[in-house]
Amino acid sequence: MIATNIEKINQEIGLNARLIAVSKTKPMPALQEAYDAGQRIFGENKVQEMVEKHQQLPKDIEWHMIGHLQSNKVKYMANFVSLIHGVDSLKLLEVINKEGIKNQRIIPCLLQIYIANEETKFGLVQAELYELLQNKSFKEMKNIAIYGLMGMASNTDDSSQIRNEFKGLKMLFDKVKSDFFEAQDTFKEISMGMSGDYLVAIEEGATLVRIGSAIFGSR
Repeated sequence: MIATNIEKINQEIGLNARLIAVSKTKPMPALQEAYDAGQRIFGENKVQEMVEKHQQLPKDIEWHMIGHLQSNKVKYMANFVSLIHGVDSLKLLEVINKEGIKNQRIIPCLLQIYIANEETKFGLVQAELYELLQNKSFKEMKNIAIYGLMGMASNTDDSSQIRNEFKGLKMLFDKVKSDFFEAQDTFKEISMGMSGDYLVAIEEGATLVRIGSAIFGSR
């Protein structure tokens, strides 16, 4: 079933975006089944769980940290994480940069933008984002790389609201790209869209979609 679901989703998204299999809380055999079906990018929202799975599964997997990240947990995954999606403060970036120095690597990050109409979601608003990107200490960080933006849409059945939130994130991405990252080819990722709205996200410019239940079944 997992292999069939992955094949179906990959056909739908085509070459427009890459599929992140959201494997949080899923047992190891389910991840192995997805791996055997060709899936190589997995997303976790708890560092400890991601570390355990990384230790047990093949080493050509790209591990994406997609949950809200506490700065005291960065050190546990700094040596292997492929992309951190939810960076929402300068303080967190400073910690990631410090761990990058210790591990002699540049850690790719996405800046999380607040696009939902909900207080439970995290993220930077545009003014905070620009303040961060113009900050002197940010400009001096050499062991992080900003690869793009991430956003989580409102938890609503109103598809037009979701579409507008995704559209707004894409417009902000284009603005930030031209204002700060025009010369950087690596600034190209827009992480948005989940099991219920990934097709809308792709239509609005997503390059990474985070899909769990549509692959593994609901919890």
